[in-house]
Amino acid sequence: MTDLRIGVLGFGLRGSLARTAHRPGRGATVTTVADPGPQARAAAAAAFPGAHVTADPRAVTEGPGIDAVLVLTPDHTHADLACRTLVAGRPVFVEKPLDISVERCDEILRTARATGTRLYVGHNMRHMPVVRTMRALIAAGAIGRVRTVWVRHFVGHGGDWYFKDWHAERRYTTGLLLQKAAHDIDVLHWLAGAYTDDVQAMGDLMVYGDNPHRRAPGESKGDDRPPGGQEDSHWPPHTQRGLNPVIDVEDVSLLNLRLTNGVLAAYQQCHFTPDYWRNYTVIGDAGRLENFGDGPGAEVRVWNSRRSGYRAAPDATHTVPDTEGGGHGGADPLLMDEFLRFARHGGATDTSPVAARMAVAVGCLATESLRSGGTPRRVPPLDPALVAYFDGGQSPSAHH
Repeated sequence: MTDLRIGVLGFGLRGSLARTAHRPGRGATVTTVADPGPQARAAAAAAFPGAHVTADPRAVTEGPGIDAVLVLTPDHTHADLACRTLVAGRPVFVEKPLDISVERCDEILRTARATGTRLYVGHNMRHMPVVRTMRALIAAGAIGRVRTVWVRHFVGHGGDWYFKDWHAERRYTTGLLLQKAAHDIDVLHWLAGAYTDDVQAMGDLMVYGDNPHRRAPGESKGDDRPPGGQEDSHWPPHTQRGLNPVIDVEDVSLLNLRLTNGVLAAYQQCHFTPDYWRNYTVIGDAGRLENFGDGPGAEVRVWNSRRSGYRAAPDATHTVPDTEGGGHGGADPLLMDEFLRFARHGGATDTSPVAARMAVAVGCLATESLRSGGTPRRVPPLDPALVAYFDGGQSPSAHH
């Protein structure tokens, strides 16, 4: 089997996905990388010997000898680069979120349908073993019909990962209730079996906005990790230094949702906790389940046999299977396996461009809500023709 020739746009925070895609002699080879930063280009040249490394994105979107493209650039650039790639007829992988506005997301989907070019969105949590275990238990009826979902996201490294660079500015992200929560909103929809109709949110910039230790405008982001790279030594949060010059996104947010199937859901995100983990609690009309951890050794526990007072011991414990390694609890290699197969052959995928758009729409409307006193917002529906096209597997028969 001849390797797919992969072009990469952006080799920064998510450059690990390009490394995962690079499998010379095993189906895919990174042949071209474009990034405006000299340090990123040097890292790409070292990671992919023999690849063409350049600052010009046109070498990837329009240059010769490329079979598929990974868009791994900052969020606000996704629509422009993805659409240029789709128009060139190259299957494209867009790292989550799809973009930072509903309009830009819809532009990507319309372009994919108009060109008939394959579009894939990197919602890797759909491949996390803990999420798949929860979904399988729900499908098997372990808790009856899902009625409500509660998600808590403790972002222990928030100061290091989201308040020292472009993530801290709403012009680049809309807000972290979109940028950071898009994964969780997508998983919430997947577990509940429906998308969101109505949102209401509250949030604030409670901690990092008061920290005066900012980089000067134009000064590059430094590497202030302590010896050994232990970012968690930046504790408590007020000890952070070198924060982004502009910080205008919230560091804590609370979101309420009503889904189209009547499920009520809640999501909470905090960027100044001492620990980093996600907790999903899914309650049905015949039980509830909850994850404990989301990586190797994680468990999904089920309570469904009887009524009782508090009891720590569940009725069933399901140990999440270990994977062979890779980022995000082993999900990234599985995500890239799916994309490379899709780019080559097409067909159904566990990720969904429609679902990715709906996650962004929830994040956008929720951010509008929290910045307007918590007033409810209705999530705009997607054009039914686009829904039909992508639900049909992006096949030529679904093009018209």
